[in-house]
Formats: sequence, C-alpha cells, structure tokens
Amino acid sequence: MATLVLATRQESAAARLKDAATVAVVALLLGIPMIGLTTVDQGGALRVATRWPALAAFVAACFCGRLLLRYVIDRLRQRRRTREHADTATPNENTAANPWLNRLGWGALAFALLLPVAFSDNRYVVDTATTVLIYVMLGWGLNVVVGLAGLLDLGYVAFYAVGAYTYALLSTQFGWGFWQALPVAGGVTASFGILLGWPTLRLRGDYLAIVTLGFGEIIRIVLVNWTEMSGGPNGITSIPRPSFFGLPFKPPGDAPTFAAAFGLEFSPSHRVIFLYYLILLLALLTNLFVSRMRQLPIGRAWEAMREDEIACKAMGINARNVKLSAFAIGAMLGGFAGVFFAARQGFISPESFTFNESAIILAIVVLGGMGSQLGVVLASLVLVLLPELGRDFAEYRMLLFGAAMILIMIWKPGGILAHREPTLRYLSGSAAR
Repeated sequence: MATLVLATRQESAAARLKDAATVAVVALLLGIPMIGLTTVDQGGALRVATRWPALAAFVAACFCGRLLLRYVIDRLRQRRRTREHADTATPNENTAANPWLNRLGWGALAFALLLPVAFSDNRYVVDTATTVLIYVMLGWGLNVVVGLAGLLDLGYVAFYAVGAYTYALLSTQFGWGFWQALPVAGGVTASFGILLGWPTLRLRGDYLAIVTLGFGEIIRIVLVNWTEMSGGPNGITSIPRPSFFGLPFKPPGDAPTFAAAFGLEFSPSHRVIFLYYLILLLALLTNLFVSRMRQLPIGRAWEAMREDEIACKAMGINARNVKLSAFAIGAMLGGFAGVFFAARQGFISPESFTFNESAIILAIVVLGGMGSQLGVVLASLVLVLLPELGRDFAEYRMLLFGAAMILIMIWKPGGILAHREPTLRYLSGSAAR
C-alpha cells in the first residue's frame, strides 16, 4: 500500500541568524550616510555630525525585525503544508466552492444596492462608490484578456479612451443619446481590440506587453495631437449626461424633468444616485456576460490557451480566433466603461487616460487573483479606497498605498482570491449518481 510522506523543510536557528545578519549589514551600509552622518550649522559653516546611537538602534531594529519576519513566514509555510497535506489525504472530500464566498458575494450585492439609501446625504461616499464600480467593470474586462486568456495587456486604457471619445463625439457632434451610443462605442472599441490583436498573434509574455504598452501610448498621443477630432489637450466639454427615460435631472422648467415627473423637490443628489445605479447595472451585466462566456466553448478555450497554447493547437483549437475574441470582448467591456466615464464627467481629455490607469487596472486583476470575478471587486475596493483613506497623510499617502500593496502580495502572492473553482468539473460515474 502506498504511503504519502509529507516532507517539510524548516530553517534552522543558525540560518535565520545568518539571514538577519545579512539584512543588518545592508542596513548598516545604507544607514551610515542616511542616519549615521548629518550636517549641522556651526557658526555659519556646515559641519558633519555623527549619530552612532541612532544608527545602532536602526541596525538592531532591522536585525530583530528580520528574525521575527522569518519566524512568522516559516510558521505560515508549515501551516500551509499541513493544510495541503490534509486536503491530499482526503481526496473524496467535497471540493465545491466555499460557501462563505457565495455569502460574501450576495452580501456585497445587497450592500451595493442599499448604499445610496444609507448614504443619501453624503455625496462623497456615493461618488467614491461609483468610481469603485467603474474600476470593477474595467477589471472584469481586462480579466478576460489577462486572467482567462493569459495575454498580458499593458495598454488597456486605450480601449477605455476609445469608448469615452466615441460617446463624446457622437453626443456632441451628432446629438446621440447615452443608450444609442453605448452599443456603437462597444463595437468601435471591439474593432480596436481586433486591430491590436491581429499583429500580435505570435507574441507572448514580455513582448506582447511591450506592444500593448506602445498601442496605449499611440492612442494617447493621437488624442493629444489630433485637435480637429479630439480637441487636443483641451479635451471635449459639454458632454450630455444620461437621463432617466428622457427625463433630465435639472431644476423644474418648461420641459418635463425627473423631479417634476415624480413630484419630488429638486436635488443635485438625484443625478449622483442615478449614475451610481446605472454603473451598478452595467457592472452586473458585465459580470453576468463574462460568467456565461466562461461556460461556453470559447471561454473554455481561453482558459486552455492560458494554460498551454501548444497543447491547444495540437487539439485543433484555432489560437488566432481565440486570441482575437479575447481582445475584442475585453476591449468592448472597457469601451462601455469609457462611455459611462465620459457621461458622468461631462468632460474628457487625454490626461485621464495615461499609462498609470492601465497599471492600476492590471494591478486590480493581479491583486484580486487571476481569473477571479469576486477578487476583482475586492482589489478595486483596496486600490480605490486606500488612497482615499490616506488623503489626510498628504505626501505619505502614496507611500502607505504602495506599502499596503506589497504587504498584500507577500501575504497572498496569488492574489486576494488565488483559488478559483474550475468552470467545469468532471464527476465520475459513482459521484454523478
């Protein structure tokens, strides 16, 4: 009878001390010019003063901190190995999705529906929640390309910009409404996704990332310099905002308005709440669409392509069409988010679509867990709310934001929800019965 042996490796005390001593030496070398030496003003002349006690305290703190960190990491690794061994030892255990994830998802949906009611007098909270939902929608769109198809895209903000400018031009130049321009903008951005995917079919990894990064910068530079079309650096203003079935959110006048139609007193918060529920509806439709696509053959082909492209080709899967479909659908979803962004702001310019936005969206996908829908939601909350909560710290805000991201990735290197249930699960005959 086969016996499963769990092999664990723990670092000895001597190895931990050696590692901590190495960190202390590095801290000493870096701390001498930064902490140990300083300049003081003595009689109108600069003198070099020493602060050896402060340097010694800094080195000792680094040494002890490294020891403690290595001890905690070893304990966590041992606990993880024990848990994996327990899972391996009981292969017949039910591996269905954790019920708490389902409860968390439904709880988040209920909270999202009730948030404007609970904070009806706080516009800042509703506006921040709207921004979170925009990034959730963008994250779900990029998740199709990166998380499911395994294609690294660093220029996703280009599709965001194309969708926004498409709606801005259709609404200001041709008088189109929000719902009329939404599907057209999605089709335009999908065509741009195919335009990006077609010449990059043979590229993978870093090479694909460089090409997509260049594509995003090309779109931004075109928007800056093509002033006749995009307005250049000045952008496009007076973009119409969406209305509630033709009822604008304006003070009562000759034309029917939302407040007058429902017998309400006019308030600017009506439009804010309506925009929140609008992006919530679009985000939920996006989630439903992506979830259904993953169960179709094209969705399973995306995941197979991510795991092993050569094996997919050997099985007869058309890699070209699979990649183009991922680029097109991901771009379309990003274009929808861009349409809402332009309608919400009423003004757009190339400064809103820099590489920094692409980096944030990609960080949301990676931080949430590649291919995880709920993970994108949690990562969007982290990446949007952390800078907002750190506004009181002024110049230290981004430092704290970056430190929080590093700690999360150390704690969860695979993302907040690294484990994702397979789209399809094979059940043996006995299990099926």
